[in-house]
Amino acid sequence: MFTRDELRVVPLFSDLTDDELDYLAKTSADLRLRAGEYVIYEGETRRALFFLISGRLDILKTLNGAERVVGVRAPGESFGELPFVLNMPNAVSVCATQDSRVLRIEPKDFQAVAAAAPEFSSAIGSLAMERVGGLQDLAAEPPQRLAVIGEQWDGATHVVRDFLQRNSFDYDSIVPESSGRYPVVRLPDGTLLHQPSLRELARAIGLCVSPAREEYDVAIVGGGPAGLAAAVYGSSEGLSTVLVEREAPGGQAGTSSRIENYLGFPFGISGDDLAHRALEQARRLGADIVVTRTVQGIEASSRTLLLDGEERLRTKAIVLANGVSWRHLDIDGLDRLRGQGVYYGAAPGEIKAMHGNAVYIVGGGNSAGQAAVSFSNFASCVTVLVRGESLAKSMSHYLIEQLKTKPNVRVETHSHVVEVYGKGRLEAIGVRNSASGATSRRETPALFIMIGADAETQWLPEEIEKDERGYIVTGRGAYLLETTAPGIFAAGDVRAGSIKRVAAAVGEGSMVIALIHQYLASR
Repeated sequence: MFTRDELRVVPLFSDLTDDELDYLAKTSADLRLRAGEYVIYEGETRRALFFLISGRLDILKTLNGAERVVGVRAPGESFGELPFVLNMPNAVSVCATQDSRVLRIEPKDFQAVAAAAPEFSSAIGSLAMERVGGLQDLAAEPPQRLAVIGEQWDGATHVVRDFLQRNSFDYDSIVPESSGRYPVVRLPDGTLLHQPSLRELARAIGLCVSPAREEYDVAIVGGGPAGLAAAVYGSSEGLSTVLVEREAPGGQAGTSSRIENYLGFPFGISGDDLAHRALEQARRLGADIVVTRTVQGIEASSRTLLLDGEERLRTKAIVLANGVSWRHLDIDGLDRLRGQGVYYGAAPGEIKAMHGNAVYIVGGGNSAGQAAVSFSNFASCVTVLVRGESLAKSMSHYLIEQLKTKPNVRVETHSHVVEVYGKGRLEAIGVRNSASGATSRRETPALFIMIGADAETQWLPEEIEKDERGYIVTGRGAYLLETTAPGIFAAGDVRAGSIKRVAAAVGEGSMVIALIHQYLASR
């Protein structure tokens, strides 16, 4: 713990009495940090007041997907005033750049001292207002942002925008005035990428596209909730961990506009926000996250992943968490309009782009209900097409009740899409009512399809047993989530018999690491 004399390095403490300094020394935390260790994280909600006693700290803010140093703290200086005074999340992160000691004062202990020393409280309030000004100056700087140049309804442009959004990169969307080779991505330094592949784009914006090692303790295939949970727990428990994702982290859940029944988020959270938080957590704990790479096969006997590009990745244990993919509608001409008005799932960026349009959603599950609620805030009209006679068998009660409160949302039962119209983009759909047999043409620029999902496991070796629907069988070996190939485990939606809920996938992703510890110890 600190002594009274050690606290005198802080100028704001100069008018405090010996008793008040002794009180702070006795009640405050003495944080001893190594270089590279964080004190607080951007977005963290815990309130406390901090003073640097020795060492040096950097103030960091995430801009365009990367942390940027926006300030420093020297001995005697404070931080955390803004969230402390205004009861708001931390707007910045704070990281030690050398071995440091930090005093952390909890709100109740600050109040005890402030009651006897009102000038101390006033000084903290003034500092908080200065921090507000600093953030305003930062926000007023001309942003050096990514930009995606391409037609709004162009499929290739949509793929690029979706990839950037799901990897938490802000960008400007620019519609070109003339024809050309699009999409074009303009990087913050002015470099132009013409029709880049996702891997080229990932490399250009600083994402990892190759494993850092040749061998890991644990390799995770798939970056959905189960895979991200496994990455968090694997890296936090001392296992060298790599996660390989063919597109962007988040999986099917990442395309969900709002998840309202996930524990700990009383007002809901979007799928991409949940994925982004988990991704940051996994990276902070030391997991390697590799994107835009496809696992093309597995050598089960040696637990080796065969990546595209003929790259081999050796591991001691493998977690299959590659989830499921949206089931496609079998309609002539539908695939050619994908990304041009036809979408699977509904990411937040797509929702905002539908402002003022009439939107159609196919599906009667929770994902469809969540999307309909979110679209209702932007679209002129949202129509949910359901094959069955009601939503009760497939959608949670809370979502059904929410839909009833939205005047611009209507649900059409016994209905399904049988035709699509449009050349360069979707213009209309044909909807058939199975009860009446009538088919009607509906003008719309956007059709969102959420009709369930299928496992994509045809690439797995024969040593890994699958059920008749392609889901991975587990629990027949020594461990609950182990497949029929020793040392290869499965978690989340891809596992046979799993509960198709985000919370269940996260639970399995954490549990599988405990089982892997047991497996490695037995060897």
